[in-house]
Amino acid sequence: MAHHVHPILVFLAIIATAAPGHAIFHFDFRTDMISPFDGGYSRHDDWRRAALASNARIAKDSSKLRKLLGIGSEDASEADVGDAVAGKEGHWLTVGIGTPPQPAKMMLDTGSPLIFTQCELFNAPKAKQIEPIVNPAKSSTFKVLPCNDPLCKGAEFNNCTENKCMYTTQYTSLTSEGVFASDTFTFAKERNVAVPLGFGCGTLSGEGLAGASGIMGLSWSNLSLITQLSVPRFSYCFTPFTELKPSPLLFGTKADLTKYKTTGPIQTVSLIKNPVDDAHYYVPMVGISLGAKRLDVPSASLALNPDGTGGTTVVTASTMSFLVKPAFEELKKEVMEAVKFSVTKRKVKEYQLCFELPAGTSMEKVEVPPLRLHFDGGAEMSLPRDNYFQEPKPGLMCLAVGEAPESFFPNVISNVQQQNMHMVFDIQNRKLSFAPTECEKM
Repeated sequence: MAHHVHPILVFLAIIATAAPGHAIFHFDFRTDMISPFDGGYSRHDDWRRAALASNARIAKDSSKLRKLLGIGSEDASEADVGDAVAGKEGHWLTVGIGTPPQPAKMMLDTGSPLIFTQCELFNAPKAKQIEPIVNPAKSSTFKVLPCNDPLCKGAEFNNCTENKCMYTTQYTSLTSEGVFASDTFTFAKERNVAVPLGFGCGTLSGEGLAGASGIMGLSWSNLSLITQLSVPRFSYCFTPFTELKPSPLLFGTKADLTKYKTTGPIQTVSLIKNPVDDAHYYVPMVGISLGAKRLDVPSASLALNPDGTGGTTVVTASTMSFLVKPAFEELKKEVMEAVKFSVTKRKVKEYQLCFELPAGTSMEKVEVPPLRLHFDGGAEMSLPRDNYFQEPKPGLMCLAVGEAPESFFPNVISNVQQQNMHMVFDIQNRKLSFAPTECEKM
């Protein structure tokens, strides 16, 4: 399975240097991510695998949220996800860890509360990955954090052994556990530009992350890159998955919609924090349209409630979007009216609505109305066919939106819905700005 590392461009001005968790940086930073569709499988099979992994993720996230809300155990909601392999549903970037830098491919996740990677610290079995496993013994800047470190707090840290901060975290169907440490992360090897970060250094269970070594968390959490480095804003622009072209990831003043040509208006909505979920970014979605028709979706099914249930999240590590039942049923009904093909009788467990295309017809030849997401304040995200339909098998066109597993679960705007959309997260001012953009031209 071949992956190609794309050139990394970084401009960094370090204002102050401190221990991880206390660092203050002001920097301009650009790097390229690679598509999870690496060419190792057919385009159809990549979609199917990614959808399977996305369904597995949503089942696990539902279980976690159930526990946070205090309405059951974390194992109370599990889906039939079969041979799902995590890592196919999100974009990867290559970083250097340690001094000198050791390359590691990490999956970007705005919903992950921390950064972690596999390390050669333990004799336990390791999951397969493309790069050699990071060896802390080869780094002159590696340090295990003590149990009284400010970063060594929260549910991930379950014990303290010989004053070493130990962590355990669930990631989809996987478990990562080991020590919480600090080391230098390099984003441009040629320029030797580096920042200190706290991260989980340990093992990864099962089949791993489809070859990636770990997760780069960009969430609200105090353990993410965003919070540890006090990043005021970041942005990304996903090129279409199947084109296998690099997607830009930008930080600081580089994350600016006005610096790049857009193909539509710049719009802004609020970023909302969930009182019980400090990882995900929520946005105030208030309605859905298919083409010119506004769907009859109850506003209550889209709203974030004071107890932390409901709402709408924007994610980077799922190719499938999800709507709670009232919204999904309404969308399903309107899609079936708009698409003039027969609903398939084949069982397609990764998707909840698929259509049989006429012989010799591919999805590229099918015209459908745009899916439009409406937000408080009047902003609107208009999604073309390829941002809400997928073709997991030749001649089979499937809605890339599923029903959320629980009524209390948030609606989810997936990374596929964000293709060719420049998304700017202004953390400092709690705003999300976006505009249609040809991402490959940035």
